[in-house]
Amino acid sequence: TSRRCSCHINSLPTPMFSRNDVSIWSILKKCIGMELSKIAMPVIFNEPLSFLQRLSEYMEHTYLIHQANAATDSVERMKCVAAFAVSAVASQWERTGKPFNPLLGETYELVRDDLGFRWVSEQVSHHPPVSAFHAEGFKEDFVFHGSIYPKLKFWGKSIEAEPKGIITLELPKFNEAYTWTNPTCCVHNIIVGQLWIEQYGNVEVINHKTGERCSMTFKPCGLFGKELHKVEGYILDKSKKKLCAIYGKWTECLYTVDPAAFDAHKKSDKKNSDDKKGSKQEPEEMPPPDAETVQVIPGSELIWKITPRPDNSAKFYAFSTFAMQLNELEKSMEGVVPPTDSRLRPDIRAMENGDIDLASAEKKRLEEKQRTARKNRSKSTDEWKTRWFQQGPNPHNKAQDWLYVKGYWDRNYTQLPDIY
Repeated sequence: TSRRCSCHINSLPTPMFSRNDVSIWSILKKCIGMELSKIAMPVIFNEPLSFLQRLSEYMEHTYLIHQANAATDSVERMKCVAAFAVSAVASQWERTGKPFNPLLGETYELVRDDLGFRWVSEQVSHHPPVSAFHAEGFKEDFVFHGSIYPKLKFWGKSIEAEPKGIITLELPKFNEAYTWTNPTCCVHNIIVGQLWIEQYGNVEVINHKTGERCSMTFKPCGLFGKELHKVEGYILDKSKKKLCAIYGKWTECLYTVDPAAFDAHKKSDKKNSDDKKGSKQEPEEMPPPDAETVQVIPGSELIWKITPRPDNSAKFYAFSTFAMQLNELEKSMEGVVPPTDSRLRPDIRAMENGDIDLASAEKKRLEEKQRTARKNRSKSTDEWKTRWFQQGPNPHNKAQDWLYVKGYWDRNYTQLPDIY
């Protein structure tokens, strides 16, 4: 393969627009209680990436998978896999732009020689919107795959995105498979005030071979922001005995420590904080950034630390360096990637180049084209076929999933739909 690592890129062609002049409220007040996938949002609220590209950000901390592969003990592997599951959502921090909805049949590939993997994803369904992905290590040392169906709900002041779908990591060397689901993500203050993001809910990573599991809670912010971004939980053996505690913040770092030390720390912490539990209200303001962020319990081991964002990140949609490279179309890719690749999508490209009017017009045109194609299909006997994935039960927990059917990397793209 040609080397495909856009490692030199650390900015986008143009900085983002100010969103201050556009009232989201004028659009959203018509839609209280509606499923958000049915609402056409103005392009100004987007970021110049497709949701398929956004998903590939799960791979930013791939080194954690390599670390798991190097560990001889299953509990050590679980620490790395749990850290990978947390790191996969770390890029959401401060990312208040909405990715573009992928068109049916849109694809995105990512080949990273430096990180040792290749990734392919496809939009396999439009109603409901489902994105399927499949990544493999070059040395056949791992397979990482899943299908995500983001359910968006509008709650008046906030938008909640629940990423339904299963994520699976297979480590052939140990004949192990791990599955989990992602936490819920919420964007606050979408009408007035500073937009901010929190993630909450339980994430349970299961090792299907040993029965060990890592059960983690992404904590909601709480009234005074005390719990903002916190993640904590335990690795349990198959009879639910605590083997090790895990704690930290999904925006920063993750530690493991002996469960007894963790429980003792929590107890004394509770005593010291004369926090009167208020009623569960939606926090209005973004909580103040805490001076001390993660309190490290003596005897802890660091398992993951976030890669710092570039200094200019705020001008570029709060992208990490990894995200800034995703839409790069290098010369060596032209004529190699299929015509359905997100990098070739004109509305995203126009937005990245700072042409909002063109981006808006192209977005409308593409959505219209998709509707027409759909109408024409309903008139004929042609069924829509996904190219690279098919629906089937997840082999490890039997839940409904989309599985890769091979063939994408053969580079034979003659039968692809014309979606742009």
